Amino acid sequence: MNTVLLVQSLIGGIIMGSVYALLGVGFSLTWGVMRVIHISHAAFGLIAAFVAYGCLQRWGIDPIASLVFMVPLLFCCACFVYRFLILPVTKAREVIVSSMILTFGIAIIVENIMLLIWGPDPRLITTWYTSRVFIVGPFYFQYAPVAGFVMAVAGVGVIHLFLKKTYTGKAVRAAWQQSDAAQLYGVNLTRISMITFGLAVGSAGAGGVGLALLYSFEPHAHNLWLIYLFLVVIVGGVGNVLGTAAAGVLIGIITGLSLAFLPYQWVNPLTFGLLMAVLAVRPHGLFRSEV
Repeated sequence: MNTVLLVQSLIGGIIMGSVYALLGVGFSLTWGVMRVIHISHAAFGLIAAFVAYGCLQRWGIDPIASLVFMVPLLFCCACFVYRFLILPVTKAREVIVSSMILTFGIAIIVENIMLLIWGPDPRLITTWYTSRVFIVGPFYFQYAPVAGFVMAVAGVGVIHLFLKKTYTGKAVRAAWQQSDAAQLYGVNLTRISMITFGLAVGSAGAGGVGLALLYSFEPHAHNLWLIYLFLVVIVGGVGNVLGTAAAGVLIGIITGLSLAFLPYQWVNPLTFGLLMAVLAVRPHGLFRSEV
């Protein structure tokens, strides 16, 4: 066995998995905290990738730098969507089913908006550092994937610290662990849920840009991203930020090694065979919910 190829594939899988973890953290939050399965989560991440691409092409703004204004913009957009679309659904008898139907419709609308603006052709983000590499011993690293990895680690870390260390983050967790008790202490459930949804969509934007640094993308790509989001969240444990991150890395490693040593047609059966094995042994995922 080629050791260099093995280690290189392992590193590539960790990088890919970490970015999927960043995209999946927000999906896990809305599912675990709000009991809302946000089917359009990946579509918002994809539209962030397209906006970053447009900013790079038109004004030369680096995709990662564009997140400075894009994440707050997505946060505000998500708050609007929550207030007028998601909030009424949370009062339904079957919140999960109702939220899936509603957000599936939102995903279709977002996808068609992307088709109208950018067309169906694949896009590839090409920056000044896309083709540059640095070499460590026998291993080489491209700058763009490494930048995506650093951004993913930072993003997951910030969300984890926000939930654990800040008053608002603790209120997010308390409101859905013991909602009646939280209200007695003055927690506004509607406001907290809106913040959770906004944070989730904002992180989706960062994850979408991270994936755009690794692969080409087109308006239908969010469907494939969504499949991997379900895989990451279910394996990691719904509502568990660090569990989602660990599952993303694990799935990235399995996918990376599979691509290196197996025919392509075996990659998805192996990856999703993992999902079935995990559900058979631990129906609630590898880690317990934090919320």
